[in-house]
Amino acid sequence: MPNLKKTNMKIEQAVVETYQKIEDTVVGGYKKVEDSIVGTYQKIENKFVGTFLAEEGETVEEAKKRMTNMED
Repeated sequence: MPNLKKTNMKIEQAVVETYQKIEDTVVGGYKKVEDSIVGTYQKIENKFVGTFLAEEGETVEEAKKRMTNMED
């Protein structure tokens, strides 16, 4: 009986470790995709603000701040 208990513990440990590896891989992949999408969005947003909303001599950050203040 003790051998069966040890075998079950080893199986349990292997299953938990495998699940953890799968979870880490999936979460890591999701984070990479999310970071890529957010980064691309920010580039597009900055280009739009710089092209269409920034006034003469105004930086993108200044234009964003000005637009945020207009909402208040």
